[in-house]
Amino acid sequence: MKRNFALISGEALRDEGRCEMEHLPSSDEYLLDAYSRAVSSAAEKVSPSVVNISVTQKAAPGRRRAGMPQGEVQGTGSGFIFTGDGFILTNSHVVQGAKRVDVALPDGRFFKADIVGDDPDTDLAVIRISAADLEPLSLGDSQALKVGQLVIAVGNPYGFQCTVTAGVVSALGRSLRSGSGRLIDNVIQTDAALNPGNSGGPLVNSRAEVIGVNTAVIYPAQGLCFATGINTAKFAAARLIQCGRVKRSYIGAAGQDIELNRRIVRYHNLPTGKAFLVISIESDSPAMRAGLKEGDIVVAFNGRPISGVDDLHKMLTEERISTKSTLTVIKRADKREVTIVPEERKAG
Repeated sequence: MKRNFALISGEALRDEGRCEMEHLPSSDEYLLDAYSRAVSSAAEKVSPSVVNISVTQKAAPGRRRAGMPQGEVQGTGSGFIFTGDGFILTNSHVVQGAKRVDVALPDGRFFKADIVGDDPDTDLAVIRISAADLEPLSLGDSQALKVGQLVIAVGNPYGFQCTVTAGVVSALGRSLRSGSGRLIDNVIQTDAALNPGNSGGPLVNSRAEVIGVNTAVIYPAQGLCFATGINTAKFAAARLIQCGRVKRSYIGAAGQDIELNRRIVRYHNLPTGKAFLVISIESDSPAMRAGLKEGDIVVAFNGRPISGVDDLHKMLTEERISTKSTLTVIKRADKREVTIVPEERKAG
């Protein structure tokens, strides 16, 4: 009897195991479930901190909209709370030139916002509201990102509040031209869908950490979307909160990128065949006082090669303000070292 009982018990266990295996999801279903859980969990944590920004601006000629006062136009964008005392990060192009900025929270509350600071060179801005019970988002590390990593975008495209889209990091280290003409470095490329109104919203990872600020879409392409890395945003936001702007130096020379003749490159033993050609000099500027002239070719700054205006912009940081620096310049056939003292760049 014991042996029969053992046999029956073994068969029963095997049948039970087969039933369990039949009810286990396939590997594809399991992976899709895991993906869905990651996206929905991150969206649930992030959405309460994503705000809808309404902006009233002075209208350009011919842009008056029906129902708006003469000379005014209204725009919208997104932003996210990153401190408990009401600081909100968004894009510069969302709030630049605004006469009035209003913020709508996901819980239905509305507040008038003040612009704390605006930096067109990184397309970032900080605004602030006076509100209680705010939930700031956690800021991640954009340097730790990997291509192919899951990312989630949350924003208010066309006014549809807290819209969630998901995708992957398509590429890292991209450069994007800002509205001011300078390059924004270390931009994140993603295929998480963005539309007008998403600007300024957060791009987050599966842990609901902000790793980028959604910035731009290339039309009519699909899946070509860009976000400013959160490490750049941390740097800019700290300075905007501290003094309302990001300080940068300038020398007062305008120009263009050029390809150098091979003979010039060999003769002067230059490390690159590209340089910056000076086209005009601003009056009473560091460049004028240093003796730069139209037609001069700048090939290095403090010994570091310059292959164009973007390289020069990268080197003209806050640390260079009022600090003696050296430009390596080719004047006609001669290569010279010119001493220059960059100044703080004027607004605009």
